[in-house]
Amino acid sequence: MFKKIIKGGQRKHSKSDSTDASLYGSGPNSNAVAAPSRNSDVPMAPPPMATVEPLPLFRDVPVFDRQNLFMRKLQICCFQFDFSDTFKSAREKEIKRQTLLELVDLIQSGSGKIMERCQEEMIKMIGVNIFWCLPPASHKNTGQEATDPEEDEAYLEPSWPHLQIVYELLLRYAVSTDTDTKVAKRFIDHSFVLKLLDLFDSENHREREFLKTILHRIYGKFMVHRPFIRKAINNIFFRFIYETERHSGIGELLEILGSIINGFALPMKEEHKLFLVRALIPLHKPKPVGVYHQQLSYCIIQFVEKDYELADTVIRGLLKYWPLTNCQKELLFLGELEEVLEATQSAEFQRCVVPLFRQIARCLNSPHFQNWVNNDFDAQLLSACDVSPLTFHIAERALFLWNNEYIVSLIAQNQQAILPIIFDALEKNIRSHWNQAIHGLTANVKKMFMEMDAELFDDCHRQFEEKEARAQEVEEQREMTWKKLVDAAAHRGEDNMVTV
Repeated sequence: MFKKIIKGGQRKHSKSDSTDASLYGSGPNSNAVAAPSRNSDVPMAPPPMATVEPLPLFRDVPVFDRQNLFMRKLQICCFQFDFSDTFKSAREKEIKRQTLLELVDLIQSGSGKIMERCQEEMIKMIGVNIFWCLPPASHKNTGQEATDPEEDEAYLEPSWPHLQIVYELLLRYAVSTDTDTKVAKRFIDHSFVLKLLDLFDSENHREREFLKTILHRIYGKFMVHRPFIRKAINNIFFRFIYETERHSGIGELLEILGSIINGFALPMKEEHKLFLVRALIPLHKPKPVGVYHQQLSYCIIQFVEKDYELADTVIRGLLKYWPLTNCQKELLFLGELEEVLEATQSAEFQRCVVPLFRQIARCLNSPHFQNWVNNDFDAQLLSACDVSPLTFHIAERALFLWNNEYIVSLIAQNQQAILPIIFDALEKNIRSHWNQAIHGLTANVKKMFMEMDAELFDDCHRQFEEKEARAQEVEEQREMTWKKLVDAAAHRGEDNMVTV
């Protein structure tokens, strides 16, 4: 409750934002007066308003005066209020809300062309309202581990009823067919886009959903901004991977990228392949990968489906960041690996078959087992892996790879290399694994290999027996050596005894 009270205060604006606000006379002390325009077609900036008072509706004024009325309504929307106190300035807040709704309806209806000057002032008004200093995240105040931001769904930013309408206005402007990109790109510039990207770290998932939709629309409509947006998102990922490992909007940014990657032309540019290697694959490294793994996996699969030659790069990247002690992450990796293998061609599969099945062999012998779900986060991981919430097992998930017909066909083509690598793991499961379900699944896999090539299976079995025999001989020799040492020490102790 204390954290919500702290976060519920009035939004703090940066110096640049307060400068923008002064253009509209957003406070009672503003004395700025705009010079009249030399062009009679361009609406003059109205004198600053000291108080918020209701204005007539657009339909109630003559057509020639609607642009000036539009500018005056923008001034009302630039007033800032303290939303931590519900009853303070309640009348003024409602006037602003109704004005914002009227602006949204105007843009959405497309009933009248908005002049360039009015568009510029509208974008400034939007910036005054949405660009603010985000409050410290909850984990920064308490020192606790960052969790899934959507778990705190009950909390809502006090000013959100107004902010939501401002975001809706920006979205309608971005998607409107009346918006000329040649004109709008001067207002929605690189600085504006960077500020939008900064807001993705908001803990309000409703705000992040609006930002995701708006940025995606901007990317689609403003082709001139596309390289810059990709580079800016890349920088966010780098900071998250190598510095903070804390960001609320990684999943939403990956959703945008998933749509972008889907539209990449072939042959794929080298810069896109570098983005995969340097940013997307390393996103498997951070501890909270489970929060955004579903979106990340989708982006990775899109790359492989676009260019099958990238499968080897992706698989080796997964093996590089394969978790050593985090069993829940390992389940996620196994699920993603299966999806990648489904999109992998035989030639790329052959390139990585040895390191891949060495890792799978280690998974086959994993003793990990859990028959309950600790929390909602665990449930999300299991849902992403398509595993029952009642029981999950790393060895079981690895053995499920042989339930996939396409993966079995790849294995059959390369069984000469694969079976010698995993035979020991299969045999150890049959002999010593404590879980009976694993025994049954392992027996099915062994039977499958036996039917593929009985001669190869017998050869691997013989080599395993010889290896076990040699290991037994070494163990017996070690025990004999220790016995001799013990006997020698005991005999020497008896010789050194002094009798009285």
